[in-house]
Amino acid sequence: MKRHDHKDLFSAQSGLYAAFRPTYPMDLYEFIFQHLHEKKEAWDCATGNGQVATSLADHFEKVFATDISQQQLKLAKPKHNIFYTLSPAEQTPFQDNQFDLTTVGQALHWFDRNRFFEEVKRVSKPDGLLAVWGYALMRIEPAIDRIITDFYNNTIGPYWDEARKLVEEEYRTIEFPFEEIQSPAFAIQVGWTVDQLSGYLSSWSATQKYISTNGLNPVLALMANIGKHWKTKQLKTISFPVFLRLFRIC
Repeated sequence: MKRHDHKDLFSAQSGLYAAFRPTYPMDLYEFIFQHLHEKKEAWDCATGNGQVATSLADHFEKVFATDISQQQLKLAKPKHNIFYTLSPAEQTPFQDNQFDLTTVGQALHWFDRNRFFEEVKRVSKPDGLLAVWGYALMRIEPAIDRIITDFYNNTIGPYWDEARKLVEEEYRTIEFPFEEIQSPAFAIQVGWTVDQLSGYLSSWSATQKYISTNGLNPVLALMANIGKHWKTKQLKTISFPVFLRLFRIC
């Protein structure tokens, strides 16, 4: 497996990332929680702006959240029981047998996974859980979906990191050394304006790489096409399919 040595593709657009990333659905967390023995301490790995950590903090006594991006952590939402730390996924300052739950939202594909799995084994309590998930390309309506799919595959397709393919495959090709708990599919549903969609698409790592390489934002031309199907202040329902891989650490 190719090493991912602390790859950070999100610090540069940390503000966009914090503003426009969709929020994970509560039924995802509820499904995970029903398999826990205790809810004392959780580790949210690659926390980004603390979105997952904030949700976990309402249910756990303590949440420890790590990321390799100081810029992301600066934008993370504070809570009295969340403890943010600058740390890679593969080597943390945590104690052995510390956590009831480890979560990774839309980030496992960036890790050195063998080393991360060893770290999860070390810091997890007996019968603790590892929950990793991600979300696929959004769906809006057929005419707009075709435009966005073409943009995704062709305009910025060459600028996606190779790890993105693992998300598209819903992590099915990753070998996990843990006992899997079969999980249903979930979905994020949001009501967005066309400007919110534009901000989200601009936060993509491939979009930012395109901008860095070519000196222009390809989202501008994209939104001109989408604008033919979407009035400026009109709200449309955006659906993101969410997949979950849930494991018992034995």
